Amino acid sequence: MAKLSIILMILCHTMLVWSQSNESTKDENGNHFTGRISRLNSKARLARIRTDFENIKFLNRKDRVEFWNETYPDQRCMALVEGRTNDYLLLKISQYDQCVVRVHFTTGSYLHFQSPDLAQTVKIAKELVEILLKKRLAMQAKKDRHHKELSGYVEKVDAVNKRYEVLRQKLEIEWQKELSNLEEDKSRSFTEFKNAEARLNEIDTKLEAYRVEDHNLKLDRWSLDPALYIKK
Repeated sequence: MAKLSIILMILCHTMLVWSQSNESTKDENGNHFTGRISRLNSKARLARIRTDFENIKFLNRKDRVEFWNETYPDQRCMALVEGRTNDYLLLKISQYDQCVVRVHFTTGSYLHFQSPDLAQTVKIAKELVEILLKKRLAMQAKKDRHHKELSGYVEKVDAVNKRYEVLRQKLEIEWQKELSNLEEDKSRSFTEFKNAEARLNEIDTKLEAYRVEDHNLKLDRWSLDPALYIKK
């Protein structure tokens, strides 16, 4: 059991040292990367480097790139960027022959790279990222505010619909009540009309029964003969 504890302690210590070593090799400025030589052209003094360095996109043509072999970190050479893609970097090595001897590289060699121009570009990019992050934060807050307002419109529409539904029902009740009142008024007016009509007929009948004639002379057919001297 004691041996197992000692072994675990040694492993933990080894992992801690390895982790600290890896952390120490990290480039905080984003301009230190590694790559492997995929092709060399000694006549043109060109070297094509295969790398998965994400910040390679910030390298521009004619940027300076310093490279060295991990075995000889103090022996370094300088090159200029001739071109790049997402995975490859083409370097122009002005002192090609001297650098081959100094850095000891060939096709397939694993090298370290560093660029002062890349460091400056990365610095500017970081500043831009900070500005964009602040703008994004403000825009996200604005978007969230508008989204909340849009979400609230559904509730507002429902509230308006409910309010006007109540008003509609109330108006419909009042409308039906008014129609009912009018119907009652019509029935009452019709009843009163019939009563008045009956009374009027009754009065006309009594007038006919009690009417007194002004004279009792009737005009007959003989009144047409003036010789009879009968006057109406």
